[in-house]
Formats: sequence, structure tokens, C-alpha cells
Amino acid sequence: MATIQKTESALLTKVWNIANVLSSAGVGFTDYITQLTYILFLKMDDEKESMGLPSYLPEGYKWKDLCTLSGTDLVDKYEEILKELSQCDGLIGTIFTKATNKIYRPVMLKKVIDMVSEDNWYMMEGDLKGAIYEKILEKNGQDRKSGAGQYFTPRALISAIVDVVDPKITETVADPCCGTAGFLLAAYEHMRTQSRDVEKQRFLKNNALFGADNTDLVVTLASMNLYLHDIGVNKSPIVYQDSLIDTSDHLYQVVMTNPPFGTRPQGSVDVSANRPEFIKTSDNQVNFLQHIMSIVKTGGRVGVVLPDSILTDGDSTKKVRDKLLKDFNLHTILRLPTGIFYANGVKTNVLFFEKGEPTKDIWVYDYRTGIKHTMSTKPMFRDHLQDFVDCYCSGHMEDRKETYDAESNPNGRWRRYTEAEVKAREDLNFRWLDFTEEDDRTVVDILDEMQEQSDEIVAAVSRLKELLGGIEL
Repeated sequence: MATIQKTESALLTKVWNIANVLSSAGVGFTDYITQLTYILFLKMDDEKESMGLPSYLPEGYKWKDLCTLSGTDLVDKYEEILKELSQCDGLIGTIFTKATNKIYRPVMLKKVIDMVSEDNWYMMEGDLKGAIYEKILEKNGQDRKSGAGQYFTPRALISAIVDVVDPKITETVADPCCGTAGFLLAAYEHMRTQSRDVEKQRFLKNNALFGADNTDLVVTLASMNLYLHDIGVNKSPIVYQDSLIDTSDHLYQVVMTNPPFGTRPQGSVDVSANRPEFIKTSDNQVNFLQHIMSIVKTGGRVGVVLPDSILTDGDSTKKVRDKLLKDFNLHTILRLPTGIFYANGVKTNVLFFEKGEPTKDIWVYDYRTGIKHTMSTKPMFRDHLQDFVDCYCSGHMEDRKETYDAESNPNGRWRRYTEAEVKAREDLNFRWLDFTEEDDRTVVDILDEMQEQSDEIVAAVSRLKELLGGIEL
């Protein structure tokens, strides 16, 4: 185990060092990770072929056609390969979706290729190579300057959601806005130890998982992430699609996701034009909730991260909320603290519901009041959510017991609201804890938060300049 850890650490350091070199040359980390993904795939395909296994790639567009070159010949050939593979079908086309070169200096491109050449990636233990890639993506997600944090849901939260939703090895699992496939990977790890049956394992690897995203970069990262865990080797479970205008009739037994919040980007296809059955709204989170409600099978289970507005807003949001309570059993809400996501101050919850029966009692776990996390100095770990997982009683919800008691424990975090109490409310913003919260931040904490806000302002100004075509503001 120590050797694996050392190898993982050494490879991660190597990958990160090259990223720093490229960054100084003007190549952003997100661009670097994308290029590394392309190059890793070429290298592993070559390793497989050397072992007598079939190659996925057309002749003339392989690792051997690239690794011996240098100078402008190297850049030209690399760009030719990317263009050809982006037009392929299946897994190759998915990984190379809209692939373009972002490392224009030949010496820098050569550095990345030489780094990848030094190791045998395909024969590396699946868990190890996947873990390395996951850690790269995680570090990228925590890098506010890269802007990639919008794709990253904390692994601790994903793990807790998967544990309580408890997908089975024979079930289908979907994430309609999958990011780098964190939910799907966690679901796979949760399901794969449930049976050694060959057919069930084959179904799990090839048919159980489905993910979608409408950003080509993310589709590439997610597909490669699954590939490095030996999932979807023949056909990627990830598709490049705008889920909100998807009118397919595919249904899934489990849906777990963290959809994007806010309003739909300008220029996007109007959701209501494609989904006339939806209650019309411009809010992404409300539309995604409606989409999730439409793709889960009767009896199916959902765990979805959504902002407070879903629980409190009126008009179209309330109409969707009423439909949720009528047609689905919204049995559990986990209130989350701020500071665990890329965007500061966003108040979120995880809604857990099942399709087919109306909501009666709602159980609420408040992991927000009196809780402080930051992404850098005080991150959330899986252990922080263990009490919630224990209280949830997955698979035996009839054994749930409140930790809240009006008399003996008014600040218990786990509370049941009866069907009558739910019906008497205008919203679902359940609050009862009354901690006198003192500002216990240290000077370092306050400075870190100021730095985070400063970085976000700088990134926003930079993005604005980019959108305005470099006009000086």
C-alpha cells in the first residue's frame, strides 16, 4: 500500500510540475488537463496494442506517429490527430469531442509527451490511475482562477449521497449534468462490490451508468475519468447533450446530480419550446428539477443538490414544488453549509425523493446552522456527514428516530415534520436550530475569505475583458 501511495504521489507531483511550467508559458491548467487527457489516451492505446490487444485508433493517428517528432512537425501532427479523432464514433469521438490543441509551443508539447512516455499507464492498477486523475481534477476544481470549480462537487458530499441512496448493481444510474462524473464513479464503486456475478459486472460496466453534459471540455474529462477506471471502454456512458432540451424517453432507477444554478445562458435553446409539458421558467435549477422528475422510473430514487430558492420561491417554482409533493415522496432534506462549493455564499440542500407516492412526513437534517467550512482551510470531509448517514437509516427508514426534542434537545439536528405540518406551510425552508453564533474566525480565516473574493473579482474582470474582445476597461 505504501508503494502505491508513493507512486500515486510521485505521478501527481510530476503532472502538477508540468502544469506549473505550462502555466508560466501561458497555458491554463484546464487546457493542460484536457491536452493531457488526449495524450494519455494515445499512450494507453499504444500500450494495449503492444500487448496484442486491439487498438481503437485509425492507422496514422496513433502514439507511434507522434512521440518521435519534435518542433513544428510535432505540433502539426498532434493537431492532425486531434482533428481526425474528433470525427470518430463511439468512445474515441466522445473523448475527443471538439478537440483542439492548446499547447502551441513545440518544446512545451514535447515536455508533456516525454512525461507521459516515462510511465506505463495502461498496466497501472485501475484504482491507482483513476485516483491520480481524480486528484488532478479535484485540485483543478479547487483552483478558483481556472474557473473549473463550477464542475466540482465535494467528494465527501457525493459519497454520503451515494451511501444513503444506495444504488444496486442491477439498477441504472443517471446524472444529467455530470461534470467530471464524480457521482457516476462513486455509484460504480458502491455497486461493484455487491456481486461477483459476471453478467451483473458486465451490465454495471457497460449499461448501468449514464451521464450528460453540455460542455465539450467536461464530456472529455468525464469520459476519460471513467475510462481510467475501466468503465465504458467500448462506449462511453457520457454524452454531449443539453439535458434540458432532451426529449428522449429513457428512464432510470436512480438519479444523483448537482445541476447548475442561475438563469439559462443567453443564446440557449428555449426549454419550453422543446419541453411544453414543463412549467415555464428561466431558472436552471427549476428546469433541472422538472427534468429529473421526468427521467426517474416509478419507484426510482433521487438525490439532488438544489439551492434554497427551490424550497422558498413562489410562482412557477411553487407550482413545480407542489407537483413534487403530489407525485413524489420527498422524504428527506439535508441542509448544507456555505463554503463547500466554488461559489461563495450559496445556500444549498440535498433533496431525497422517490417517484410514485405523495409526500407525507419530511425528515430534515440541519448541517448548516452553526457549521463553518471553507474549501481551502476547513474543507468538509466524509466523517462530517456520518451522523446524517446514520440518522437516514437507508433501507430501514421505519427505524428513524429524531434527535430533536422540544423539551430535552431543541438543538437536535435531525427532525421530523409531519404531513399536517408540511401541508400547513407555504414553503419548505425548515429552520429550528437557535445557536448563538459568534464570529470565531481567525485573522488567517478572514484573510483567506478576502483573498477568495478578490480572486473571484479578478477572474470576473478578466472574463469580461475577454468577452469584450480585449477592450481596456
